[in-house]
Amino acid sequence: MSMTEQRAEAAERNAACCAHQHSDDTGSGAEEETPRERVNRRWNEILQETRVTQTGVQILFGFLLSVAFTPVFKELEVLDRVIYVTTVMLGAAATASLIAPVSLHRLLSGQRMKDEVVGAAGRMMMCGMVLLALTIGCTLLLILRFVVPGVLAEVLVGGIMLWFGLCWYALPLRLRRRAGRRSRTDDDA
Repeated sequence: MSMTEQRAEAAERNAACCAHQHSDDTGSGAEEETPRERVNRRWNEILQETRVTQTGVQILFGFLLSVAFTPVFKELEVLDRVIYVTTVMLGAAATASLIAPVSLHRLLSGQRMKDEVVGAAGRMMMCGMVLLALTIGCTLLLILRFVVPGVLAEVLVGGIMLWFGLCWYALPLRLRRRAGRRSRTDDDA
């Protein structure tokens, strides 16, 4: 089977899964997806998520690397240099984690390990998202320490990091918990 045929087949399965998932959400009682369909859907979702996050982290990391070559960099205080080095290291780690699913797939493709690859890729994406949030927070801290007087920079960054935590982690976990309770209620009925 050619790559084009495989992609078309995967797209059809994904569309069927999405239609199935939507019909399940509306309570029509459609068939469950097979384990193979589920792992393929999860892999496709990870690939889409990877595309979104990779672009952001690579642009941010490129910006961070260029900062060291600006004239103002020589004027940084010791604390600002520590923040900068920390930020660059976090950015590098985020880049590695968010690109890891591609490497996992490339090195393990054809080994009949898709379940393991999807699980590991999902964990690397979560790790990368935490590192990306920290990179963004440190970048903001570095920039705002130049722009905003006093402790206000730290307060603003703390507020943004709280917002990241709410949007990226607290909300999804709350929705997961709510769905779990709804599922248990449906099972009891």
